[in-house]
Amino acid sequence: MALPEAQDPIGDPALLLYRIVDALVDSFFPILADFDDRIDELEDQTFLRASDEQLQEIFAMKRLLVGMRKAVTPQRDLFAGLVGGVSELPGMTAEDERYFRDIYDHLIRISDLIDTYRDLLTSSMDVFLSTVSNRLNVVMKQLAVIATIFLPLTFLTGFFGQNFGWMVGHIGGWPAFVGFGIGTEIVTVVLLVAFFKRRGWF
Repeated sequence: MALPEAQDPIGDPALLLYRIVDALVDSFFPILADFDDRIDELEDQTFLRASDEQLQEIFAMKRLLVGMRKAVTPQRDLFAGLVGGVSELPGMTAEDERYFRDIYDHLIRISDLIDTYRDLLTSSMDVFLSTVSNRLNVVMKQLAVIATIFLPLTFLTGFFGQNFGWMVGHIGGWPAFVGFGIGTEIVTVVLLVAFFKRRGWF
């Protein structure tokens, strides 16, 4: 709220106090606007590639918001008592009270914005944790597929490595080795890969 040009804040202590406090209170708004932009950027970056730096920045921003809330809440309560008639400021007139009510309205807006941005940061942290969890699940699924493919190969390799009489007598040349030894492993891998693709695991 702008002061009329005819009023000189130097000659009115209440208006001078209003000017000072109003400038201090309004200095929160650019900081909170930067918070809004940065939260949007963090959410976009989290979806693209979540990293530990983003999580650390979320925690740092939440700590900063907690500090701002500790500074704003007592001021809001003070001006609430002032404009509500609970507290009195010496020399304050009814006209001056309109200006202090404007400061009180700004403090309420700032307090609401702080709460909103804290909720947004909490949501961003949940998105980060969900993204990391989903990425871990994908990696675990890939490792499970690889382990499942190598499990029958290990069994076949161990089976054909045994010294059974029939195997020693009939698998002695290169064609038989390729057909029984390598061939069965290739067929097994092809069947498993086809099965995984059909189930949508790839």
